[in-house]
Amino acid sequence: MTDLDTRAAPSRAGALRRAAPALAGYAAVRALGLVALFLWSGARDKSAYTLLTARWDALWYVRVAELGYGYEVRLANGDVHSNLAFFPLLPWLERLVAALSPLSYADGGFLVSLLASLAAAWGIFAVADHVYGRRVGVCAVLLWAVLPVGIVQWMAYSESLFTALAAWALYAVLTGRWVTAGTLALLAGLTRPVGLAVVAAVWVTAAAAFVREGRTAGPDATGSPAGRSTRTGRVLAMLLAPLGTAGYVLWVGHRTGRGPLGYLDVQAGWRNGFDGGYAFARFVAEKFTSFPAALAGVGLILGVASVVWLYATGVRQRQPLPLLVYTGAVTALALCASSYFGSKPRLLLPAFPLLLPLALALARARIRWSATVLGCVAVAGAVYGAFWLNGSGPP
Repeated sequence: MTDLDTRAAPSRAGALRRAAPALAGYAAVRALGLVALFLWSGARDKSAYTLLTARWDALWYVRVAELGYGYEVRLANGDVHSNLAFFPLLPWLERLVAALSPLSYADGGFLVSLLASLAAAWGIFAVADHVYGRRVGVCAVLLWAVLPVGIVQWMAYSESLFTALAAWALYAVLTGRWVTAGTLALLAGLTRPVGLAVVAAVWVTAAAAFVREGRTAGPDATGSPAGRSTRTGRVLAMLLAPLGTAGYVLWVGHRTGRGPLGYLDVQAGWRNGFDGGYAFARFVAEKFTSFPAALAGVGLILGVASVVWLYATGVRQRQPLPLLVYTGAVTALALCASSYFGSKPRLLLPAFPLLLPLALALARARIRWSATVLGCVAVAGAVYGAFWLNGSGPP
């Protein structure tokens, strides 16, 4: 039993069997995207594998794996792009794969992302299945697979690794496995700055549980061995969860000699920061200065409105507290940051609970209709992913 009033988790073997249809569907969708990418890239005389493993952020991760930290590029406008902006868990895993196999660091990044994406799909299924049931879990995984930017899930980027850690951390919170949740939050904090969202989910949910216990204090809640064990687990989770993010940020501050705020200085060199969405709003407003660009502006507004609507729907549907806290934090960090605006769809990839209202609607519809919708979106997403990666791509 847990202190979150949720069902007991199935055994590992039973959980894998239960998730098998979702994982098979996920692999099929992503394989379709990979085929589309290879066909499109071949027609343009480009290497699809190079696009997946050796462009943009993937190159920075490989440099960290190969050379360690300290590499930077100084631009003509005075900006300094330092590899200290990239959190270390993915490069560490790339280095581990290269040390244990004949694969290169870039190959290792692709392998880690591929395996992590499957782990993420399983974690998304586990969360959705636990809260809403198996059919919703399958739909949630397929929706995550068919996202227009889903091709990133198999790039040598950190999104899939982070989503896997975040999804299983949330599942651990939902099932009362507090030490596991804290450990996974620690690892998520070593993967991306948005690991703070996982920390927030652990902390807020644990604090709410302590408050609830205080209001319903009784010998069974706090005095029994089970009660004491649960409280101890929660405390340990709260202590463990922030260590990854805090440890790396403090190390960067020490490395740069700029103290606790040194990491913010590193991000400023990339023109990244948190301005409450001002820069993004100005970027959207500028689209309305000409007619063709105005269409893009309308699309951006509709996209942001859809994200807000999905989150509000999750609140109305009374999603569990850890999901709401996590999703709110990921969404806020993605939309309110002053980073490159073309990256925002990619930055929202880990916010998978946003898809749960859509998964509920698909699960309640007729199977033929749901399959048709998902199939059409999968084809469109595969084509778009191939076009996108052969063009501007995900910076």
